[in-house]
Amino acid sequence: MISLYPLVYNVVLSTRYDVLTQPGTSHFVGLGNYQQILSNAHFWADMGRTGIFMVVSVTLEFVAGLILALVVHQQFKARGLVRASILIPWAIPTAVSALLWKMFFDTRSGFVDFALHALHLPGANMVWFNSPTLAWVPIIVSDMWKNTPFIALLLLAGLQTIPLEIYESARMDGASAWQSFRSLTLPLLRPAIMVALIFRTLSALLVFDVVYVLTGGGPGQSTEVIAYYDWYKYLVSLNFGVGATVAVIITIFALALAALYVRLLQQRGEFLS
Repeated sequence: MISLYPLVYNVVLSTRYDVLTQPGTSHFVGLGNYQQILSNAHFWADMGRTGIFMVVSVTLEFVAGLILALVVHQQFKARGLVRASILIPWAIPTAVSALLWKMFFDTRSGFVDFALHALHLPGANMVWFNSPTLAWVPIIVSDMWKNTPFIALLLLAGLQTIPLEIYESARMDGASAWQSFRSLTLPLLRPAIMVALIFRTLSALLVFDVVYVLTGGGPGQSTEVIAYYDWYKYLVSLNFGVGATVAVIITIFALALAALYVRLLQQRGEFLS
């Protein structure tokens, strides 16, 4: 009930505030706000940028998280300490970690520029936040550093539920490590993969604080995402009807993505074919 009331109120709000005439008036406009938003090129540009960020960040984080989970799942000394240490980035508040990476990517005093210079790699003396394309690099790196441990934790939990006996049987049958990974680990890990991908995809769809701290949507609007657009309409422009409408549309997209993931990952063998 606590979650249902704000959701229903938001839906009602999206149909009752006509921002086309006088913001703040409270009369029923039906689907007028939805028509305005869905025909707005700015909205679709932000949705496109959000989609690209979502695909790139979730893919990189899933691959890195899977590798990290496989590493810490092995038996080695101080394994418990390593497992605990990889959770530190995830435990740090997002705004704090984003601010940390903003300092790292600073051209004059940042660690990234120093490291690239010391290793004679391209990118030294780069003004990252002035480029519409390069400004995404700190955003994605910061997001990966923050959320990869979360995916690794979920996948590690799934790995620990897989009996070791099946690997011994596969080894006796002559299966290689890659064959065991592809035919045993990935299928048995599918429930954990589904949970990790759903959580991270929905989180990436709603990304706001990283963009707000690192770039503020700039330069221009080149790194503006849909959650930032919604925040601006709600709390800066005070167009509550439009803000509520965008929030409802984001919710619909999120539910559709979650349903798509569940459908794809539950179809036997399709995910791994």
